Amino acid sequence: MQRIYLIATGGTIEKVYSEQTGNVQNLDSKIDRYFRMLRLPDAEIAVTHLMNKDSLEMTDADRERVLGSVREKLGQDPAPIVITHGTDTMVDTGLLLQQSLVNLRYPIVLTGAMTPLGFEGSDGLQNLTESLFAARALAPGVYVVMHNQVFPVDQVRKDRELARFVWK
Repeated sequence: MQRIYLIATGGTIEKVYSEQTGNVQNLDSKIDRYFRMLRLPDAEIAVTHLMNKDSLEMTDADRERVLGSVREKLGQDPAPIVITHGTDTMVDTGLLLQQSLVNLRYPIVLTGAMTPLGFEGSDGLQNLTESLFAARALAPGVYVVMHNQVFPVDQVRKDRELARFVWK
């Protein structure tokens, strides 16, 4: 059984529609229920709900919390890590991880969605599934996995016009 840590931080992948405001918001984590849709017979997904924020609202202190959680997991029982994160500042968090964590023995994969999980046309489940696979297959390092592509975190940027990630 392969353990994979998943650290949920919010972002569009976790947004839900609020009938009160008519907007999509980060109200409550829903990532766990999507694992039941996947066939993961030899994977143990250990989920940590760290926060549920839009990445544009994330602060340096929030990124430090992500780093602390990653350090804790790599220190206790090391295994690959997937971090669900808002796409607007995903690269910022990934660069902090890359700069702060030397001699990684496992990959750290950041992923998210342009459209929330459960919404028609959502890319969330695809990105989540591909990230779980990538975390088991990639060499140690920090990566962004989105839309069937893998990018080293220091070689990627979000292209807002195309609504996807591209090589720098």
